[in-house]
Amino acid sequence: MKYFHRTSVSPDAVITNAAAFFGGHLSPTEEGPRRRKFSGVIGQLLVRVQAEGGHYTLIQVETNQPGESELDRLAKRFLSVIHTRAEPTHALRGAY
Repeated sequence: MKYFHRTSVSPDAVITNAAAFFGGHLSPTEEGPRRRKFSGVIGQLLVRVQAEGGHYTLIQVETNQPGESELDRLAKRFLSVIHTRAEPTHALRGAY
């Protein structure tokens, strides 16, 4: 599955948050500029970020699992956490 999110959080901050968020569940397997790949028993996940449209950052999270897997729920939760960083009044909701 692939997920996308546009945010005002900087690309470097998103990558730092990704390493902290997914590091507790998965092992880092690849690090590059503005991309991180993680792997574990529940699957593989790739996070890519790019500057887009001036002050926006496009986040792409891709997993090798079906849409409602544990890994996909983590991916969606991560994007919600990033949304909260950009808009602190945003309430985290959902079963992910």
